[in-house]
Amino acid sequence: MTTVRTLGDPELLPFLPFIYLAWSDGDLGETEVLSICNEFSQTGVSQDCRTAFVGWLDPDDPPTPDELSEMLELIRARSSDIDDAEALDIESFAKTLGAAGRGQGDLTPAELDAIRMLGQQLGLSGSEPTRFIVGGPTTDNALTPEAAELNVDELVRLRDGVRHDIKGRVRALLSEPEFAHMPGQHMDDYRTRVLGQLQQLADAGLGRLGFPAEYGGTGSQSDFVAAFSVIAHHDLSLLTKYGVQFGLFGGAIMRLGTERHHAELLEPMMSMALPGCFAMTETDHGSNVQALETSATYDPETEEFVVHTPHRGAGKDYIGNAAKDGRTAVVFAQLHTQGRSHGVHAFVVPIRSENGETLTGVTIEDDGPKAGLNGVDNGRLWFDHVRIPRTALLDRFASVAADGKYESEIPGQGKRFFTTIGTLVGGRIGVGTGAISASETALAIAIRYGLRRRQFGPENQSETILLDYSQHQRRLMPLLATTWAYRFAFEHLIDDYSEERVDPRMIEGHAAGLKAFSTWHANRTIHECREACGGAGFMAKNRLGLLRSDIDIFQTYEGDNTVLAQLVARGLLSSYAQQFNDIGLLGTARFLAGRAVDTVRDVKPITFGGAPTKPSDYMNLLAWREERLVATLGARLRHRIGNGMDSAVAFGEVQNHAIRAARAHVEHLVADRFVSVVNDMAAGPERDALSTLRDLHALTTLEADLGWFMEHSKLSATAAKQLRQIIGELCADARAVARPLVDAFAIPDAILGAEELIGETPGG
Repeated sequence: MTTVRTLGDPELLPFLPFIYLAWSDGDLGETEVLSICNEFSQTGVSQDCRTAFVGWLDPDDPPTPDELSEMLELIRARSSDIDDAEALDIESFAKTLGAAGRGQGDLTPAELDAIRMLGQQLGLSGSEPTRFIVGGPTTDNALTPEAAELNVDELVRLRDGVRHDIKGRVRALLSEPEFAHMPGQHMDDYRTRVLGQLQQLADAGLGRLGFPAEYGGTGSQSDFVAAFSVIAHHDLSLLTKYGVQFGLFGGAIMRLGTERHHAELLEPMMSMALPGCFAMTETDHGSNVQALETSATYDPETEEFVVHTPHRGAGKDYIGNAAKDGRTAVVFAQLHTQGRSHGVHAFVVPIRSENGETLTGVTIEDDGPKAGLNGVDNGRLWFDHVRIPRTALLDRFASVAADGKYESEIPGQGKRFFTTIGTLVGGRIGVGTGAISASETALAIAIRYGLRRRQFGPENQSETILLDYSQHQRRLMPLLATTWAYRFAFEHLIDDYSEERVDPRMIEGHAAGLKAFSTWHANRTIHECREACGGAGFMAKNRLGLLRSDIDIFQTYEGDNTVLAQLVARGLLSSYAQQFNDIGLLGTARFLAGRAVDTVRDVKPITFGGAPTKPSDYMNLLAWREERLVATLGARLRHRIGNGMDSAVAFGEVQNHAIRAARAHVEHLVADRFVSVVNDMAAGPERDALSTLRDLHALTTLEADLGWFMEHSKLSATAAKQLRQIIGELCADARAVARPLVDAFAIPDAILGAEELIGETPGG
């Protein structure tokens, strides 16, 4: 058959849109093209039209780019007089185009059948193909409403609470040019710079927060945690250095020492005249602090303790400030006197002279480059019969007399140990709240980038704003909601801790649980934000890649998260949590008689036929899940211990169940706090915005454990489907207020960095 190539034939005109669409995307295979040509050849249109159509679709002789351009120009020229052409579906457009081009009435029935067949064969419907051809009106393609007018200052004050002033002071300091981000520094240069910045913080009085006025301190413990949370927005290496010096080293002296230690050591510690470190962790024992092997043996003849590391694996490891800057360490060691061991105690041990030389008997090794936090000089310490005075024992809870007699008001090594460790709970609060600050940093960068970056979209229109894609909303908005939820939970915990308004054991449990699950959340959040920013998020200057590396260790230090989750579960099982950690015959008996074990009951499930969207509904579900998991955990342990199994072995066998129970407890706690905060707010757009986040956080928490709720007949299949739909709607609602909600994190651009990503966000 001779190929006939013509564009001027009026009979061919109504079919030109289909020919153009068939070639424009290159999506049709040769088999599909041949099928279309065969179908068209069977229609009742004229032979000349059929021949021309088949010629234009010949796979062996496709139209040139110039020919396709000429075809498009012709279609647009002939459709210029058609009113609202871009609103017509493709079949209506083809019919109208053919009739208008011929200057006559409707097309023949055979032509109408051919147009209908082509629309079906090509799978074309609606007006989008027509807009693609004629070029519809350009829009900014925003799929969701513009941001509501929110009072960002009001949200900042709500988030900051009573610590607003100190947080503002630290933000201003970190915005100074001396703190500008400098990615890509050599490790040694980075360490030197962080040390200099730490000195600037000390010079500004931030090292004095949390310490009593009689020793030169200027603020409460909550002020210290507030400063800590703001520094976490800036640089996690500086944060860690700040936490080691003033939180761990200084905190141990303050909380484990007595007046003579305070008078001698706190002032130089606060001013950075005495840089120190906190030497607890050992290579071979990790989080198992009770099993430390470093010893401190009292010598009554000289009234000295002899600190000794028995072998290399007992060396102190990953110790911040040890490799380069620290001069004194608080060392945790097994105390021996008069031939008896009294468990782990803390001692003040000099490791370097004032000019930085390593002291006799002390061996220091640099841990070297790490996966993150390379502004911190982590190192290892070993002691070879290092002698320190008797007064170097931090003796708040126990003392050794000159003759070697050991005295303590706390009976039993187990209780004494947990009392000692419990005084350091502030470290876990700091790590957790710092992790949430890092999450806020990542979300502020990713959401601001998502509001200015465009990609893809309808043909001949503006590309779509990233945050207008439903999947982009689905990946970031729940994380935004949960980050706000954890922030409120931590602010409440800080109040409880600093004001000592609840049982210290409850504080310890909440601190352990929030630290564990908030740092897991931060790791996931920062990773997702990095991916959401594409290749730009991988650039060091845009912070997200480095932030992801830095946050990783937060899951491990101040207590490995898995270990902390188990501690939370143990605390839930019985009011005798400390005895269960050091369980013996009495501890086992008490455990078996504990409230949680004896209250195991089969609660009749109440199935939700629809999604539980009211706070009362989803809070009841979260509370029921926690109670159920704790009760069944207790039952499993009771069965094993009752059959003669060692308690430690029994707990090991139900470890996974214990961690699930801990997660359920923390998630219930966090959601409950968010509900309380919103309930206390005055009506207005700010409350509406946080209500959206409150619901989104709670419902995505349910969604993450959807299988469990369905397995226990608490949610029906219909409810599960509705739940997902409602979450999508809440994500769209959150997107509308996303910018003011991240602005309420109050992170100045100078601290946020990532100038390429955040830029100026128009509209959204």
